[in-house]
Amino acid sequence: MSRQVGNSTTQLAQNDPLGSVQRQVMWNRLIAVVEQQAQTLIRSSFSTSTREAGDLSAGIFDTHGRMIAQAVTGTPGHVNSMAVAVRHFIKAYPIGTMAQGDAYITNDPWLASGHLFDITVVTPAFFDNQIVGLFASTIHLPDVGGRGMGTEARQVFEEGLAIPIMPIARRGEMNEDLLKIIRANSREPVQCEGDVYSAVAAGEAGAGALVAMMEEFNLDTIEELANYILATSEAAVRAEIAALPDGVYRNTVTLDGYDSPIIIAVSLTIAGDQIHLDFDGTSPQSAYGINVVLNYTQAYSTFGVRCLIGKGIPNNWGSLAPITVGAPEGCILNAMRPAPVAARHILGYILPDAVFGCLQAVMPEHVPAEGSLGWNQQFRGASDHFGAARTWEILMFSNGGMGAQMMRDGLSTTGFPAGLKSIPIEAAEAAAPIVFWRKELLPDSAGAGKQRGGYAQVVEVASLGAAPLSLSAMFDRIVHPPRGRDGGENGRNGALYTGSGSVLAGKGLHKLAPGERVIIEHPGGGGFGDPFTRDLGLIREELRSGLLSSSSAKAYGVVCTSDGVIDEQATQTLRNTRSALASS
Repeated sequence: MSRQVGNSTTQLAQNDPLGSVQRQVMWNRLIAVVEQQAQTLIRSSFSTSTREAGDLSAGIFDTHGRMIAQAVTGTPGHVNSMAVAVRHFIKAYPIGTMAQGDAYITNDPWLASGHLFDITVVTPAFFDNQIVGLFASTIHLPDVGGRGMGTEARQVFEEGLAIPIMPIARRGEMNEDLLKIIRANSREPVQCEGDVYSAVAAGEAGAGALVAMMEEFNLDTIEELANYILATSEAAVRAEIAALPDGVYRNTVTLDGYDSPIIIAVSLTIAGDQIHLDFDGTSPQSAYGINVVLNYTQAYSTFGVRCLIGKGIPNNWGSLAPITVGAPEGCILNAMRPAPVAARHILGYILPDAVFGCLQAVMPEHVPAEGSLGWNQQFRGASDHFGAARTWEILMFSNGGMGAQMMRDGLSTTGFPAGLKSIPIEAAEAAAPIVFWRKELLPDSAGAGKQRGGYAQVVEVASLGAAPLSLSAMFDRIVHPPRGRDGGENGRNGALYTGSGSVLAGKGLHKLAPGERVIIEHPGGGGFGDPFTRDLGLIREELRSGLLSSSSAKAYGVVCTSDGVIDEQATQTLRNTRSALASS
């Protein structure tokens, strides 16, 4: 392979076909390198959110701070905000000042992943005593003190320990003073310290794998490979954008908010081979911890674009470059310091749906109806269940239904847009003194349509033993459900209540008596298309499974007998009547 850096990607592709094949092989190897980094993080992690749910990101960057490749495992909020964060690290600690064995850390919400509970760790990779790249990862720590993860704080200072960009390791020696501070400010000191070590170990694993790759391919730098990957990715995304009609496309989404509804307003401008997203008209920042910093807004809104445009193109600095994002300072999607931001994911998760609404006019066959958003639950308590009285925290993930698309039903209980897996009940009950009484699909939760939305789930949890339990609720779409599209009906609203029937607010800290059960009903996905045109065979199957009741089947123009069987004649009459009225 030629090591000359000056050639354009077009020349490389046309004049050096063998080089192109080699670069494809090296690209695949690079994905294996960052996946090794991610798997090291997962396998060595102490917390269930990283180990079981994949609440993380891992990636390799060039010495300019441009993300070349990301691991397959990871959330868009972590990945795409990490893509911006590494340049802040280089600004604070220039490449020339870094040494082998160094690692750097921050949880600054405005520089990295949007709240104090996420740490980003950056590790330089050395080859022949020269820095050839940087590895970065972001993970969610179980607790960093303060009020704990939730919506209640009024300033970021109340939300926990803040770590500016600084070394966590110097020449292979861990920063014990910083580790002492982290331990002293956490309700879960062992898990938090263990996860910090995991992030450092993951960076070292990535650096080692990169060196092995460079030796195998006889490389002394990855600069040419990085330039090729980034330029090719950028050109491919720009070509797809250029194929779309120029114009300005708008959408608004209404969410429950904390104490009043929130409006997310977005305009998407396609101009040539570029897209710009502008959130002018969005509600002002809140007094509570549901605010979003701009880098997290960029992370999820660009992800929304990439879900539909260039979805087969690798996600890196090049493929993200044609998409720019703006939001007025002081709006809830560009909150200013010292705004509270702990539960920024609530609004961040809605941004792909907001972007989809803009693109419906451009590519309706690909745009889904609105979905449920992930519902994150932070449980905490104090107990001697572990052999000694202590406080504990655990973050749980569970999901509702995705919106339907023109040609397919929505996926049920799927973690979109974060991509997080539900933490297995067994793992959660082993990590904390809680018991799950129920975790199952929620009947009648899917929005009706020619293609129905995805079904949600219901989760029922209580404390184990005589200890009280607190739930930090960070839920939306209880008042404003996921909307259907093109005639499809809305998904079912979410709900939160106790076993005794007391209705709980979707946001805030709820203290439950020992043994009292909390029931969490997730929202269902919105439907797509006229429900009266849905295939009767599919409806019959869902009636038989119990996921669709006879009363809810009426939304599809289906009449059932007293024993739940479809009355074919009455159904056909009803559907024909509806069709005749519509055509007249």
